[in-house]
Amino acid sequence: MVIGWSIVIEDAAYCLCCYLFQDEEIHQGGGDVFSSLGFKSWQKRRDSKRFDMHVGKSSSSHNHAKRKCEDLLKQKQSIQTSFDRQSSQTKLEYKIRLKASIEVVRLLLNQGLAFRGHREDESSLNKGNFLEILSCNAERCDKIRDLVLKKAPKNDQLTSHKIQKDIIIACKIETVKAIMDNLNGDFFALLVDESCDVSRKEQLAVVLRYVNRCGSVVEHFIGIVHVRNTSGLCLKEAIADYLAQHSLSLSYVRGQCYDGASNMQGDLGGLKTLIQQESKSAYSIHCFAHQLQLTLVAVSKKCLEVGELVLLVSNVLNIVGGSYKRMDDLRESQAEKVQEALDMGELETGRGLNQELGLARVADTRWGSHYKSFKNFISMFGSIIDVLDTIVVDAWTLEERAKVKGYLSTCQTFEVAFMLHLMRDVLEITNELNTSLQKKEQDIANAILLVEAAKKRLQKLREEEWGLLIDKVSAFCVKYNILIPNFDDFYVNSGRSRRKVVDYTILHYYRVDIIFKIIDWQVQELNACFNEVTTNLLVGVACLNPVDSFSSFDINKILMMAELYPGDFDENIMVTLKNQLETYIVDVRDFDERFSNLHGLVDLSKTLVKTKKHLNYSFVFRLVKFALLLPVATATVERTFSAMKLIKSELRNRMNDEFMSGCLVPYVERKIFTPFLMRLL
Repeated sequence: MVIGWSIVIEDAAYCLCCYLFQDEEIHQGGGDVFSSLGFKSWQKRRDSKRFDMHVGKSSSSHNHAKRKCEDLLKQKQSIQTSFDRQSSQTKLEYKIRLKASIEVVRLLLNQGLAFRGHREDESSLNKGNFLEILSCNAERCDKIRDLVLKKAPKNDQLTSHKIQKDIIIACKIETVKAIMDNLNGDFFALLVDESCDVSRKEQLAVVLRYVNRCGSVVEHFIGIVHVRNTSGLCLKEAIADYLAQHSLSLSYVRGQCYDGASNMQGDLGGLKTLIQQESKSAYSIHCFAHQLQLTLVAVSKKCLEVGELVLLVSNVLNIVGGSYKRMDDLRESQAEKVQEALDMGELETGRGLNQELGLARVADTRWGSHYKSFKNFISMFGSIIDVLDTIVVDAWTLEERAKVKGYLSTCQTFEVAFMLHLMRDVLEITNELNTSLQKKEQDIANAILLVEAAKKRLQKLREEEWGLLIDKVSAFCVKYNILIPNFDDFYVNSGRSRRKVVDYTILHYYRVDIIFKIIDWQVQELNACFNEVTTNLLVGVACLNPVDSFSSFDINKILMMAELYPGDFDENIMVTLKNQLETYIVDVRDFDERFSNLHGLVDLSKTLVKTKKHLNYSFVFRLVKFALLLPVATATVERTFSAMKLIKSELRNRMNDEFMSGCLVPYVERKIFTPFLMRLL
């Protein structure tokens, strides 16, 4: 018997049970007519049997829906009634257990620790860190600890993996929600990169860059997406679907930043091009830090001497760090040499000084690794030579002895000492630039100025600092008994016959063929990689920069920049923008002293918001935001991948993607997650 019928539209009847509780099987036997389409022949006698056909037997989909409807109408079975039956004391005890569980989840998420030992899956019976911390540190109170563990009901599931996972996912959702609330539906830039996790699954990290309500530039990690295919189209669809889950659209993208991979930067099917089809003003910047690293790789491939040095240092460090015994010998030797230098007054004592150095191995994609490797190699040179000398004596095989002896002889030459100091000085300049580029609040206008400053310093090293470099190298050679050549002698190439003497001196070889060539190539690669500075977009950005009391301000060039955003600046707005720019520059440069000592676009944006002038010059502020949205580097994404290796490690390789993302977002965005959860608790 049918419980009831509901008339939803004129001349159509619906089964109330099936309308409320329709499922995938409701379409069988014409059930969709009574649940969604509507039965319109209900007044005709010949179709009256359709009601009986719809009701069917006891196992029909209608009767399933009917039983669900009857259960719903039984108030005694409702969740609210069941909750009301519980005493106030029972509710209080449950809240205490829930609060303790959330507190332990917060602690484990903040520190990136495992919840259930090395098997982070639902089949694991090991309670791991969760139960251990819960039993030892439940608000540091014996009474609450007993209430949480000993006096909990048998059906209490707060220590189960399922409830832990629900709490973790809730923490991730609320963290991302807080980021979205801060974004407030405004324009944003995308920073995206892909990397394999420990299970060899390709993961796509998504970071948003935007200007918050205070006018500051922030970058926040919102999640990681598993992609089966790394083509540009698949990446674009994965990103669009993920953004749609958070009510974001690609049409609001005003900047992109990726590495130089073809699936990212390709002009035909790359992610950059596909997103620009959705948003024409989503201008892409090749990550400046990646480009900076590529300059060194390019120089290494061009200059034989640099390539030989990189290979030599890499091979020596691999041999010296090849066993724990050799590392212990290296530490002992280094400690003795530091103590000798302290006794002779060559080193100063103090907090943070003379710390133990490690063997930093070089990698083409690891930012700053070459500089750190060369710097530590020079600082630990004596200890490295001692370890190599020990290996020559104690090596088990003749082959290893011969190889290490060759490295030992090569390291103790003037050419290696010279190249080590030269590349350290060159990379010291570019490493400072690299460090600045990785700051989250860095804007592209300052990045361009930093690149120009680095090129100027390289030119100074080339033209004026030859004598200072030779003095450092000579002192190094004297300290380690390395033969210093006579620079006035003719240079003899070790790869040629000595009868074919070249007609230039050793001084000419080191200064012209080495220093001039390496620095010129370095500057040339910097110019080639950072060619975005020639575009109208970045010229306009430079004109907005407030440094030196808005000395670069040019209305015409700024208007040319605005024309690159046709969807945001139509003809009418362009007229208003020009008028605002004319008033704005007089106001901030001639009258308001609060804008007199600004150091970049970030300071300008903050000051406009602080003085409420972003409301008076809304279109000027929009341009400033667009300039700030242009990303400089994907350092935030790289930090996310470092965190991913910590969260999903070799021992925790059974985590599924949802659980990993739930652990990763609160860990990376601790500054947002922790205050929110503390307010909740």
